[in-house]
Amino acid sequence: MNNQATASQPAHLMSILETAHALEARLEATLGQAGLSSAKFSVLSELVRSPKPLGLSELASRLSCVRSNMTQLVDRLEADGLVRRVACPTDRRAINAEITEEGVKRQADGAQRVGELERDLATLVSDRDGQELERMMKLLR
Repeated sequence: MNNQATASQPAHLMSILETAHALEARLEATLGQAGLSSAKFSVLSELVRSPKPLGLSELASRLSCVRSNMTQLVDRLEADGLVRRVACPTDRRAINAEITEEGVKRQADGAQRVGELERDLATLVSDRDGQELERMMKLLR
């Protein structure tokens, strides 16, 4: 194997990671304008999409996180008035999370801001480059 190719590969990986961190920071700053973090926005988005309140285990599963983290996140959302805990109608031991009217408003604000960020970022990349970038990201998953 060519030493030059081997030496450049870690640089590519580091560049990808640095870009991901920069995009994540922009996303967090954008959602921060709506008073949300990406984690809070993700939970609110799941609750907006659901026709009924969701159990914390179901939320954790949908968002690929452990239940104890979801419990703490819902605690913070509840303290912010964005979610309320309600009894599960089919299991009296279980508690579900239900989005509040304020939660719906904040999620919509966050979604609008994320959409604007995506449009802003899209102006930086040509259609052809965007398609190539999408292809490469699929390969890396």
